[in-house]
Amino acid sequence: MKLLYSPASPYSAKCRMAARHVGIDIEEVKTDTNAAPAELLDNNPLGKIPVLIRDGEQPIYDSVAIMHFLDRQSGGLLYPKKDEKRTEAEVLEALCDGLTDCLIAIIYERRFRPEEMQHQPWIDKQWEKVVRGLDYLEANLPKTEKKLNGGHFALAALIGYLDLRFAGQWSETRPNLAAWPTKFAKLFADYDSMKSAA
Repeated sequence: MKLLYSPASPYSAKCRMAARHVGIDIEEVKTDTNAAPAELLDNNPLGKIPVLIRDGEQPIYDSVAIMHFLDRQSGGLLYPKKDEKRTEAEVLEALCDGLTDCLIAIIYERRFRPEEMQHQPWIDKQWEKVVRGLDYLEANLPKTEKKLNGGHFALAALIGYLDLRFAGQWSETRPNLAAWPTKFAKLFADYDSMKSAA
């Protein structure tokens, strides 16, 4: 199997970390979505990453579908067995992915539209969602003591992206959230090396 990814993509980071954590060997192939390579478009008509390519089987996208595939392949190591605990993990993942969506929307608005065409009220609305979500996470951090789940990997990917693209704009007033990766790294030894590789 191989995963088409970008080093800066938080959705890719979530899947890459999860696969390593559960011991599933996947070849990681750096992919430039702007170049629209045939391997990407042939395996995901949306032209987005990450995409998990399997020999003789249907490719898998987006990151949530890949995460649930990895969970099944690992015998259920990525999500809790009990329904309520699993729902908590899935909701945390949805929140973190949703916040990431808002952050990427802000980046794209600034990067791909001429300055005079950027719509600041729309950027502000996305940032308001981010602020609400980060404040919620600051007050409701997940337990990170024994086992990691899909929600934890989504949170780690979110914080990594915040540090990459929004450094100095979020952590000062959220010390608990800013310190959370230290707890995460105790259970996921590859965290620091993956951050530096990105």
